[in-house]
Amino acid sequence: MRLFMVILLATLAGCSTGYGPSGLTGGYEETQLSPNVWRVSFTGNGYTTQERTQDFALLRSAELTLKTGYRYFGFASAAVRANPGGVITTPGYSTTTGSASIYGNTVYGTANTFTTPGSAYAWTFPTANNTVVMFREKPQADTMIYDAQFICESLGVKYKVKCG
Repeated sequence: MRLFMVILLATLAGCSTGYGPSGLTGGYEETQLSPNVWRVSFTGNGYTTQERTQDFALLRSAELTLKTGYRYFGFASAAVRANPGGVITTPGYSTTTGSASIYGNTVYGTANTFTTPGSAYAWTFPTANNTVVMFREKPQADTMIYDAQFICESLGVKYKVKCG
């Protein structure tokens, strides 16, 4: 049973959330709050890392910035959290082996029982939420300002995603 779970988890490890609109396995969502301010979120599934989740929220912010005619963006707020997903519990099992021998009218024997307890596997759904402020020209600001085109190219290459 453990071998089955290891194989299943290894197979599903490649099933992390891809870059795209929100769907059954996660994705991005956005809401326009003013002409140059958007709330962008990305939710992954149980196989998506927090880094990938943050990168995809950043990538969507850059893509949206360029799509709406801006070039630069920064975050008014940014948060990453891991929402509890659930727990899978595998059953335990026992195996008994024994031997017996007969000597006259008497039977002698031994038995050994080996018990393997069940296992619990927990997972979380990482979520990144950003309030994005967009600019046509790079502002002189004390906060981090991103070049949307650079982010699209950089993260696009990293994840083999076409931005826009």
